[in-house]
Amino acid sequence: MGIRLRFLVSVRLFLAILVVSLVHAGSLDTRLLLTSGGMTPGERHSEEYCAMYDICGKRSDGKVLNCPFGSPSVKPDDLLSSKIQSLCPTIVGNVCCTEAQFDTLRTQVQQAIPFLVGCPACLRNFLNLFCELTCSPNQSLFINVTSIGKVGSNSTVDGIDFYVTDAFGEGLYDSCKDVKFGTMNSRAIEFIGAGAQNFKEWFAFVGRKTGLKVPGSPYTITFRSNTTESSGMKPMNVSSYSCGDTSLGCSCGDCPSSSVCSNTVPPASHKRDSCSMRIGSLKVKCIDLILTILYIILFSVCLGWGIYRRRRERNPASRTKPLSNLMDAGAPHSLDRKKDENLPMQMLEDDPQIRNRVQLSVVQGYMSNFYRIYGTFVARNPTLVLSSSVAVALLLCLGLIHFKVETRPEKLWVGPGSKAAQEKQFFDSHLAPFYRIEQLILATIPDYEHSKSQSIVSENNIKFLFDIQKKVDGIRANYSGSVISLDDICLKPLDQDCATQSILQYFKMDPENFDNYGGVEHLHYCFQHYSSADTCLSAFKAPLDPSTALGGFSGNNYSEASAFLITYPVNNAVDKEGNETAKAVAWEKAFIQLVKDELLQMVQAKNLTLSFSSESSIEEELKRESTADAITILISYLVMFAYISLTLGDTPHLSSFYISSKVLLGLSGVMLVMLSVLGSVGFFSAIGVKSTLIIMEVIPFLVLAVGVDNMCILVQAVKRQPLELPLEGRVSNALVEVGPSITLASLSEVLAFAVGSFIPMPACRVFSMFAALAVLLDFLLQVTAFVALIVFDFLRAEDKRVDCFPCIKIPSPHADTDKRIGQRKPGLLARYMKEVHAPILSIWAVKIFVIAIFVALALASIALCTRIEPGLEQKIVLPKDSYLQGYFNNVSEYLRIGPPVYFVVKNYNYSSESSHTDQLCSISQCNSDSLLNEIARASLVPESSYIAKPAASWLDDFLIWLSPEAFGCCRKFINGSYCPPDDQPPCCAPDEGTCRTVGICKDCTTCFRHSDLHNDRPSTTQFREKLPWFLNSLPSADCAKGGHGAYTSSVELRGYENGIIQASSFRTYHTPLNKQVDYVNSMRAAREFSSRISDSLKIEIFPYSVFYMFFEQYLDIWKTALINLAIAIGAVFIVCLVITCSLWSSAIILLVLAMIVVDLMGVMAILDIQLNAVSVVNLVMSVGIAVEFCVHMTHAFAVSSGDKDQRAKEALGTMGASVFSGITLTKLVGVIVLCFSRTEVFVIYYFQMYLALVLLGFLHGLVFLPVVLSIFGPPSRCVLVEQREDQSSASSQL
Repeated sequence: MGIRLRFLVSVRLFLAILVVSLVHAGSLDTRLLLTSGGMTPGERHSEEYCAMYDICGKRSDGKVLNCPFGSPSVKPDDLLSSKIQSLCPTIVGNVCCTEAQFDTLRTQVQQAIPFLVGCPACLRNFLNLFCELTCSPNQSLFINVTSIGKVGSNSTVDGIDFYVTDAFGEGLYDSCKDVKFGTMNSRAIEFIGAGAQNFKEWFAFVGRKTGLKVPGSPYTITFRSNTTESSGMKPMNVSSYSCGDTSLGCSCGDCPSSSVCSNTVPPASHKRDSCSMRIGSLKVKCIDLILTILYIILFSVCLGWGIYRRRRERNPASRTKPLSNLMDAGAPHSLDRKKDENLPMQMLEDDPQIRNRVQLSVVQGYMSNFYRIYGTFVARNPTLVLSSSVAVALLLCLGLIHFKVETRPEKLWVGPGSKAAQEKQFFDSHLAPFYRIEQLILATIPDYEHSKSQSIVSENNIKFLFDIQKKVDGIRANYSGSVISLDDICLKPLDQDCATQSILQYFKMDPENFDNYGGVEHLHYCFQHYSSADTCLSAFKAPLDPSTALGGFSGNNYSEASAFLITYPVNNAVDKEGNETAKAVAWEKAFIQLVKDELLQMVQAKNLTLSFSSESSIEEELKRESTADAITILISYLVMFAYISLTLGDTPHLSSFYISSKVLLGLSGVMLVMLSVLGSVGFFSAIGVKSTLIIMEVIPFLVLAVGVDNMCILVQAVKRQPLELPLEGRVSNALVEVGPSITLASLSEVLAFAVGSFIPMPACRVFSMFAALAVLLDFLLQVTAFVALIVFDFLRAEDKRVDCFPCIKIPSPHADTDKRIGQRKPGLLARYMKEVHAPILSIWAVKIFVIAIFVALALASIALCTRIEPGLEQKIVLPKDSYLQGYFNNVSEYLRIGPPVYFVVKNYNYSSESSHTDQLCSISQCNSDSLLNEIARASLVPESSYIAKPAASWLDDFLIWLSPEAFGCCRKFINGSYCPPDDQPPCCAPDEGTCRTVGICKDCTTCFRHSDLHNDRPSTTQFREKLPWFLNSLPSADCAKGGHGAYTSSVELRGYENGIIQASSFRTYHTPLNKQVDYVNSMRAAREFSSRISDSLKIEIFPYSVFYMFFEQYLDIWKTALINLAIAIGAVFIVCLVITCSLWSSAIILLVLAMIVVDLMGVMAILDIQLNAVSVVNLVMSVGIAVEFCVHMTHAFAVSSGDKDQRAKEALGTMGASVFSGITLTKLVGVIVLCFSRTEVFVIYYFQMYLALVLLGFLHGLVFLPVVLSIFGPPSRCVLVEQREDQSSASSQL
């Protein structure tokens, strides 16, 4: 059913993989922010004295080493002084650094500035730490050289102690700990501090000495906080700024502890706890308590009323009843009261001068007259009726030449007016369609005995994963004569390497690097330093979060992971029918075939498990599902056909069974059902409505189950007629007897099915339309073609012709053969109903018990209904043997990250006159209630917001990229054209994997000075000119904020020149979603959040996630269900009222229908059947099907004579057997076969629900309804008249 589960899969790579803005951010040399200066151990520590001065050498990897010699501080020249002041405003007067040292400092800190510039307080504290270390004139007071090395003949610093007060360390850490790095939806401390949890861990990370060509400090820096008095040293203690400082204030997203932010009201939880009360130690829901009290009251009233009635009946004074009480009070033909008081009904039946006559409603009168005339016509002209009705049906079938099947999930389950569908269309057309997902999950076999799985992170498994990857890389698919490989279709953030999500990325996807990098130990190292170590960067130049490539771990214990998640993101296209999509589908088919043919065997040999999926897997498996249950459906038809043939025939006698059987009639009836289905499909195909797989599989069964009832009722009605009548009279009387109730039931079914067409989901709407027309055609064929076939069959039997071979005529040797064939002895079931079932239900104690039980069931079901959850588990819509079953199980078991959600902003006005920029951004000077700040705040309460992280913001990164402080980012040549960072071509030339500066960009300057900006915001022209630069800027170590790759598809530049960006998005993630209700609630929470922010900011904002389109229906599924059920039940009530003209009868039918539907919903709750479009359609159709259990019994009761008990008995005797055998058993036989279906959706939504419906309908129709009628039933329409002339029984029977 096409619930697309890409959202479950996509969670592993969301554009975090595109965060190329970190490309070499992991290689930040912030730990290298050391400069020269010098002082040998034992030199003095005093003010205006240096501990390290100048540069005395370089390591072989180019990292400079300071001189270990002390010297007095030096007064810099004016140019150097102004440079130092621009970066280090706390350094005044003399300094302890040369120009070369300062340039080194400036080069190194520029790598960290883009991470921190959004929070000025953090950036200032961070710069102060390294400015004081490098250039402070009092350097010797807090720097002590502890170790000296040699480079050539020069002595160099090899280790120092850096004394810093705890107050400064805590201030620095507190101001920076929450600063976001939006591109990765994470904190900047993850990249410049390896995720440090306090300032001591951060200092330890910064001060660690690293090896050659490894990012970090070239010598050891030991941070200390305490000095001895004898040393003459003092810890560095420059003032630290709080992130809540008004002069250097940070945004709420970067500083949630700020007083401005802490006073902001937290987002309201969308979760509403249901009302509950505590009674002693028992906690009960309010609705349960209310319904219990209501039941006690109703039961007490009912019991009291029953006792009162019983005593009144036993009172001799009330035993005498006027005969008029037995009849309709308004009957014009009532007899004289004195004559008929206490006259037994049997005496009336025996009196030849007194006859029963049924007073019908106006509509029923017209219908009876019509069926009397029509029945005579059909009996006289069966050939004409049969041929004309079949011809019309065949004419409708001609439309099958235009028959088409819709298999695309988005066309089946998403309405064209869907808000989510419109938002998806906007997102795809203005930004970019979400990529396609191909995925493998390689896992160890769980140890169920110890409830623990073995870790998959081992050398053998990693090497085996390289073998699997080699196989995948070797896939070559054929599309229109061209060869398609993964490299041709994969997502490439920087247009070079595929963004494959796999732990093999820690080895650059190269098996040779496994040993070179240190094997498994390197993997464990990268688990902790994936964002900060250059050797852990992926082949596509971005950090790889281990949680996207591993599964089955707890917390951050990645080494415990029991599964490898390998995900291949593939480019998607808006045009699903285009060549790009077709190429991807061709590769996906080859990918699935490779897994089935080779990889599964390889994995089994390694004692591992493998599950897999591709973007097109669900659609392909749904197509396969269309044939998966063909045999089951066929067996169901055969079983029902056999039962019909047996039921329609007379009691078998060895001597005449070949004449009395009705096999040919039953087969003909089944053929008419199939013809009605084909006619319905043909009609809708002719007008361009596509069919669905459910229609082809379910509607024939449903129509057969509905149609069989009427066939049985018609045949049995004919068989009940007196044999003395000619066949014309029997057929005519039978149609008069059952025609109105059949018409009422059929019209009710058609209306109930048609109500389903109001459901917005296309698959269910089309299903309901097809079913309604099929049931209508089936009814019309039954009262035309099938009645004609009944005539032919009875003529055949009377002519002693063999069933199935009517050309063969058998002369009967026995004189009583005709009598036997025509015998109308009541069957065993009819005798049971009349002699056992009805008398038991007439006992007052039994009546009270029945009413108490059924009312209790109804009230309990109402309480249970509140426990039904919306959704449709994706696993049940697929065949049980589908490979996706195991895949979905593993997805639920191993995933540790939720799907991405994009907050899309429409018509963002970036002009300087507009306030939109500050209403959206989350860096310094942005509004505290801005969109991004609100998202960050919502991420603090993920249990209610379902937002896991702050959003990745192209706007924040763009404003930081423009900032003069980020002097390595936005730069320009003298001619005004874009100048890339120094570590990118053409500013440097590739040299053995590194980039060697060539001097081309030595004259590049920053795009803007502070004076060029207004409150650090660009003008409209500046914004318009520099935005394309930003989006085309490659991220690198010198500027990690480049927007290419990370934000390429986050901003629509089409038409942006007029100051309006039509569409832009900000990406974050949902929390892990494990249940269907989680998906529904997360979507509801995101929409409520967006609506609130849109209203507050007066900016149009909507959330988008790939799964929203398929879950939107569940937001209002209860409303949809209740409205459609109300319409269906209301329609049935109106039909009953119009046809019967009896408000009382219609109200009783309405009550029983409502109880059946409510009880069915209670069964759904017990069986954990979810509420979705399929179950809503079933509930609506259950109204139509349940009508049959009520209408025939109510009609038989209304036209019976006697008191209410006698009429209830008579109704059970005449219609009880028909309802049980013709309605209950026929449906039961067909439904039971469905339990053998290979598709679980059939088992749950068609076997379980329809089995429950049949049983509930039977119990309500043959147990509860007769009791209700015997107590509260409407007056009889049967009146007594004096017969003044002989009348044929044909004219007095109903």
